[in-house]
Amino acid sequence: MFEEASEVLENMLKWSFPLSLVLFLVLVCPLRAEAAHEFSVYRMQQYDLQGQTYGSRNAILNTEARTVDAEVLSRRCVMVRLADFSYEKYQKALRQSAGAVVIILPQNMSTMPQDIVQQFMELEPELLATETIVPVYFALEDEELLSIYTQTQISSSSQGSSSAAEVLLHTATANGFQMVTSGAQSKAVSDWAITSLEGRLTGAGGEDLPTIVLVAHYDSFGVAPWLSYGADSNGSGVAVLLELARLFSRLYSYKRTHAGYNLLFFLSGGGKFNYQGTKRWLEDNLDHTDSSLLQDNVAFVLCLDTLGNSDNLHLHVSKPPKEGSPQHALLRELETVAAHQHPDLKFSMVHKKINLADDTLAWEHERFGIRRLPAFTLSHLESHRSPARHSIMDMRSVSSLEGAGEDTAGPHVDLTKLSRNTKVIAEALARVIYNLTEKGVGGDLQIFTEQMQVQEDQLASLVDWLTAQPRAAQLLDKDSSIVNTLEYYLSRYLKDVKRHLVRADKRDPEFVFYDQLKQTMNAYRVKPAIFDLLLAVCIASYLGVLYLAVQNFGLLYGFLRRVTAPRVKQH
Repeated sequence: MFEEASEVLENMLKWSFPLSLVLFLVLVCPLRAEAAHEFSVYRMQQYDLQGQTYGSRNAILNTEARTVDAEVLSRRCVMVRLADFSYEKYQKALRQSAGAVVIILPQNMSTMPQDIVQQFMELEPELLATETIVPVYFALEDEELLSIYTQTQISSSSQGSSSAAEVLLHTATANGFQMVTSGAQSKAVSDWAITSLEGRLTGAGGEDLPTIVLVAHYDSFGVAPWLSYGADSNGSGVAVLLELARLFSRLYSYKRTHAGYNLLFFLSGGGKFNYQGTKRWLEDNLDHTDSSLLQDNVAFVLCLDTLGNSDNLHLHVSKPPKEGSPQHALLRELETVAAHQHPDLKFSMVHKKINLADDTLAWEHERFGIRRLPAFTLSHLESHRSPARHSIMDMRSVSSLEGAGEDTAGPHVDLTKLSRNTKVIAEALARVIYNLTEKGVGGDLQIFTEQMQVQEDQLASLVDWLTAQPRAAQLLDKDSSIVNTLEYYLSRYLKDVKRHLVRADKRDPEFVFYDQLKQTMNAYRVKPAIFDLLLAVCIASYLGVLYLAVQNFGLLYGFLRRVTAPRVKQH
């Protein structure tokens, strides 16, 4: 009877073993991964300029997430919030050969302390100067992404526990996140065209008239192209130039106020890439044509750069203007208007020689100075090294974008000061072209008043439109809506509006842009690799115990009978 029971039970175990194994795996094994969150990420700049490479040279990401506080970052996606970011932590990730770096930015920058914003602005040039093969992305914080970061931070902090058993247990049971980008590897964009725009107002009184050139570059720049809105640098300069075009077109439409100066307006592209648009425009006008306003009688070139804030106004020159020259006349009139009409404005001249040994020029007027054209740049910034000129923090106004208060972190545009600066420039230019000082007209006379006054609402609309989308040069091809709208706006007020295209030389390109600057990133909730190992050990142990029980069923059965048999009381 014992042998029969043993045989029946053994057959039952053999037949039920596959089913029990399947049930065990279903109950024990969770899903390997499930989609947790999908969000947009913006890659760090990648470009070549004059043979030098800049930024992040990689775009592909498929690795597990860790925060920067984890001890081991090798082949991990390092997540760090802006408030915790520092150059030392960034270098730590690069030294440990991190798989990627994701910097999380707040949706509302006004919540960030000013010192943190300023620190990051100063770090942006260093991030770009450090070429790396590590993909570096920026993401805007939301609830899901913040939750992922918090869970990853808890998981990363456990790595520093003193007990090895605690680390092993937590590692095996904790949830992790696999960060995966959807795009392909970045590659150079071929035959990219940078577009510049030109328009003019022709003076009255003959052919050999002096020409005043007004210039502003319209592209923006920051550590991430898709986050570069360039409100102050140089959306403010573009807005001022367009408003000047409107004002002087009205003056030139009347015979009585039609001045004896040609006014040439130029919106340059590629300004943030060593003024490539201006360079090609000068070559086309000075080297490749016989008839150009730039070849005749140029009084001066006035470049407009970063004019949307501050109570300071600086005229940057490469060579101090000589007394009696048109350049000196503009300097004198700017001083006069600032002193008599806007005493709150502090005006000064800043002299800096052109340094051809530098990789890039300091200001746009230096492009003209190299070609021996008298030029200067007007800006509220005292130095070309100001981080505000090349930062993703340069926004229209954080408060207006996010519904916060009036206090904002980082550079922004103050419409009142932008309107004041526009009026100062317009009044000074008018005094030059109408020679008002030589005619004995006092500095307190205001030309642009009543129907001719600077329209602050117009400036606000221009700045709002310019900062409604990023204007990085890599994102603005010749058919972009921004270029088309700028061309249309110039055509409303100026004559002979035309485009100038710049394409890099195919054999020795001065600039090279790359794609894959915006991607979709997926964060998948996963178990760590050690969980699979632990699960395999559990399954092997289960199978081993089951096998031994079947093979030694007789001994097991006898042992159980002895244990469970009732004991007989002895008298």
